Amino acid sequence: MGTNGKQKRVAVITGARRGLGLATAEALAKLGLHVVITARGEGRAEVIAAAGRLAAEGLSVEGRMLDVTNDDSVSELFGSLRVEHGRLDVLVNNAGAIFEASLGERAFAPEGALSVPAGLLATAFDTNTLGAYRTMQQALPLMNAVGYGRVVNVSSGMGGLTEMNGGWPAYRTSKAALNALTRVFHAVASPGVKVNAVCPGWVRTEMGGPRAPRSLEEGIAGIVWAATLPDDGPSGGFFRDGKPIPW
Repeated sequence: MGTNGKQKRVAVITGARRGLGLATAEALAKLGLHVVITARGEGRAEVIAAAGRLAAEGLSVEGRMLDVTNDDSVSELFGSLRVEHGRLDVLVNNAGAIFEASLGERAFAPEGALSVPAGLLATAFDTNTLGAYRTMQQALPLMNAVGYGRVVNVSSGMGGLTEMNGGWPAYRTSKAALNALTRVFHAVASPGVKVNAVCPGWVRTEMGGPRAPRSLEEGIAGIVWAATLPDDGPSGGFFRDGKPIPW
């Protein structure tokens, strides 16, 4: 329970064992939300340990297992949230990866699309795109029922069609499709539910690498902004640092 007997708002963050997801969880918990951080099987111990560290600091955080590529895993988590909390206020779809990394530099070159196997794109879509599709299918009915919700799809400027270039075909197209899903679910959201895509920029995380120009704090600022929008905030858009960017 929150202050004055009010129940805390509940947030779920996918792919939150480290990096942007975990930093976002800490920021939202410090704003008074109860945050559920998740990771797939091999990361379960990490999210539980991370949740324990944050809870020891007085924050309301719990770690749960979630494989966004598995229908049953997604249904189980959101079903338990309905029973345990009776609500879901914020969903941050952060789970994702650059699957081309397994192929080396050739996948990142402009001609990468000539050699990256189609199967790798299917793998990327299952996590980066369909993972969010599965969670939004579960989250939107809960949010629509009470007329409040904030969905943040962590996307990338590399998925913007306006400036789309060659290379990174699996990552680029899966994020472009995630942007499309943002519009699709915005269309079925009730007036009090905001569904947006956010580009955190190139951030110094395990995935972004040490050469990335942006700090973790700079990267999560736009995510936290979209997760805590006021009632008159935007929905159905693509943003970086709280400002619209081209699709």
